[in-house]
Amino acid sequence: MRKSRFTESQIVAILKEGEAGVALSELTRKHGISRPAYFNGQAKYGWGERLRAEADEGREVENAKNSGAAIKLARRFSALPTR
Repeated sequence: MRKSRFTESQIVAILKEGEAGVALSELTRKHGISRPAYFNGQAKYGWGERLRAEADEGREVENAKNSGAAIKLARRFSALPTR
């Protein structure tokens, strides 16, 4: 398998430059990479982190909603008479 020209930290740094708003054509020219190489790196390193962060945030909100519902159900069932 071919060795990468860039380390993972270098790829992440390039992707962060892109997220900061640097034009893609300028990034590819500056670092000597192709557009497909940029998007492959983004798929492997950049997008995954952002999506995981958004998913975690969504889960926290969902868990907060569900925990409130669980408390309401527990209160409702504890108020029922037992046989």
